[in-house]
Amino acid sequence: MLELLGLLAFGDAGWGDELLAGAGLTLALAVCTLPIGLTLGLVVALAKDSRSWIARLLGNAFTTLFRSLPELLTILIIYFGGQILLRSVLQSLGVETQFEINGFVAGLIALGVVLGAFSSEVWLGALRGVPKGQREAAFALGLTRSQAFVNVVFPQLLRLALPGLGNNWMALLKDTSLVSVIAFSDLLRMTSIAVGVTKEPLFFYFVCCLLYLAMAIASSFVIDRIEQRANRGFQRARS
Repeated sequence: MLELLGLLAFGDAGWGDELLAGAGLTLALAVCTLPIGLTLGLVVALAKDSRSWIARLLGNAFTTLFRSLPELLTILIIYFGGQILLRSVLQSLGVETQFEINGFVAGLIALGVVLGAFSSEVWLGALRGVPKGQREAAFALGLTRSQAFVNVVFPQLLRLALPGLGNNWMALLKDTSLVSVIAFSDLLRMTSIAVGVTKEPLFFYFVCCLLYLAMAIASSFVIDRIEQRANRGFQRARS
């Protein structure tokens, strides 16, 4: 047992620093993807709730496409397809160059659109949960459509959407492991490298599970605190 724990030492003697660095990149990718995916999801939800049939059509097409495709396939298409597309554009401009899309950027884009597709359904459900009378009262007070949304609708929308968005975050945190297939040095990839070198799969994958579990528990605590804060005024009003 002590020999196995020695494999988690820092420096050249073990893999502790590599695993922690991988966990840090995993968390960084998830944190950077979150605002992109949630913002995109909100835009898509507003499009699906729009009076314009074109906006509704585009919104429904987006969610249908990226909710239907496996996340791994989306990552591979964006990683390889993005490189081909950029090379073609540059060649058409007379620029001859060989390059490779960064794994972090490809993962950010792929997971962002997937999160946008799933979170749009959460936003849409919350949006339809806000009484229409709230908007009508805001218009009666002289607020513009954008002012009514920012000051009246969105605070209520966010409170209603938080539980579902929390679930989306937990799913995103796990989906970051898929980016390891495009050579991104996240936690799962660094674990796989350690397994290949040490031939100790059970031990290292167990450590990997513990690190993911620690991030999930910390996330649950933060999400609960955010939900409590968002519901604070609502709970006082009910009491």
